[in-house]
Amino acid sequence: MTSDISLAFAHPEERAEASADANPRDRISLRDHVVEADIGAFQKERGHKQRLRFNVVVEVRPAPEPLDDDVDRILSYDRITEAIADELGAERLNLLETLAERVAERILAAPQAMRAFVRIEKLDVGPYALGVEIVRARAEVPLRAGDEAVHPLVAVFDNAAIAAPDLAARIDRLLARGLPVIFCVGLPDFPRPVTGHRPTQRRIDLLAIEQNAWSLAARDPRCVVVASRTEIDWAMRRGRSVVWAPSKLVLDAVDGPKTSDPVALALWLAEELAASALVVHGDVALPAGSRVAVERA
Repeated sequence: MTSDISLAFAHPEERAEASADANPRDRISLRDHVVEADIGAFQKERGHKQRLRFNVVVEVRPAPEPLDDDVDRILSYDRITEAIADELGAERLNLLETLAERVAERILAAPQAMRAFVRIEKLDVGPYALGVEIVRARAEVPLRAGDEAVHPLVAVFDNAAIAAPDLAARIDRLLARGLPVIFCVGLPDFPRPVTGHRPTQRRIDLLAIEQNAWSLAARDPRCVVVASRTEIDWAMRRGRSVVWAPSKLVLDAVDGPKTSDPVALALWLAEELAASALVVHGDVALPAGSRVAVERA
């Protein structure tokens, strides 16, 4: 029992050694790598960076030929630090567990990497460190979609389009293109609280947009409201169409939109999803300089 407890709190490199089989692999490691990030599930953690400490060990496949002191023949240490930076830069996360999974997945995408030990600790929660540690092997990591990527349509409905008697026909025309459609809406016509405080007003506006999304869902059963990227990706892979409730993605994004303008929000989502086009319904200005084709319905 004592050795088990000691091993549980040991550095990942010691755990890697203890769990090695009869043919141990080579290892590279990153120790005590400290970065600052906005992460955490509690409201008090949002908008405030805290220190994270990373300890990572990667078991690698032995080189099949002499290295000849050639950096291109090894798994570079930069691969580990870049995996951490890329995942922290991709979106704001609530859980260390999610971050650890994604860092391990990025590392294991390298052909030399066979098993990854990832420990992440929060250093600013008190006079102690809180953290998680995971072990992932190459066989456990699912393949990422490559050529099978889906490029949906993103459609913006203003309030007049939502209330229009031909709403079903408009949806039919979009679905006839044979792509999943992500429907976006703007602020509703009814009054909403005005705080005079930008961060809280932004949240109120985003919640009002979500109320409008549910209004669209009430008009047509094909308009299912979703909030997370996982739900959107699931729907796209199955060719289904959904209505976007923007609060979660917008507030969790590292460099997300700072506006509640419906077209700007929809354009940001379209670019994030590599959409085939952004289709705008209503008398609104079309954005310029988009990486996604924009058209008026």
